[in-house]
Amino acid sequence: MNDKIHVLIADDHAIVRQGLRQILSETEDLIVAGEADDGAEALQLARNQQWDVFLLDVAMPNRNGIDTLKQLKKEFPRLPVLMLSMHPEDQYAVRAIQAGAAGYLTKQSAPAELVAAIRKVAGGEKYISQTLASKLAEVIAGGNRPALEKLSDREHEVLRLIASGKTLTQVAEELNISVATVSTYRARLLEKLGLGNTAELIRYGLEHGLVE
Repeated sequence: MNDKIHVLIADDHAIVRQGLRQILSETEDLIVAGEADDGAEALQLARNQQWDVFLLDVAMPNRNGIDTLKQLKKEFPRLPVLMLSMHPEDQYAVRAIQAGAAGYLTKQSAPAELVAAIRKVAGGEKYISQTLASKLAEVIAGGNRPALEKLSDREHEVLRLIASGKTLTQVAEELNISVATVSTYRARLLEKLGLGNTAELIRYGLEHGLVE
């Protein structure tokens, strides 16, 4: 058992966790040693025992994946975290890598790619596609980036929640901030994205694949 790579799967969909567990069960060196269905539980499990790799979903309740990632890297800087998402790379991948992720995979990735990614990050390397590498190079170079990529992580999360149909009050409750603060973020989003109202924010979020 000691030579196996112990993996924790954090995803709020039980069927996804089951599918990932099935994929990893077919390997000799990988073992799913625990599961979490939200960010808070993932952090608690990280504090209770040692892990070789975290598989972390981007969109989870009780602390989203990016926030959870930041806290994990603060407390366990050497823990490899591989982000998984229904969203394409251009929505969250750069943010995840900048926050400390060892790699980013979409849930449409082939099982063999997932296994290879886990092994690579467990060995201390990064797992970054050529497309993502190009995007990171653009960020480093400071080139012209789409308005969406220029949003802060919190602004991006508020936009995602608004696009999913949540009211400002519901967004405030989920992020544990005041409604007034959410309103401020909404105003910033409208200005930065050149939009006029909440309906346009919702349409923008849907068009850019922010809602699963």
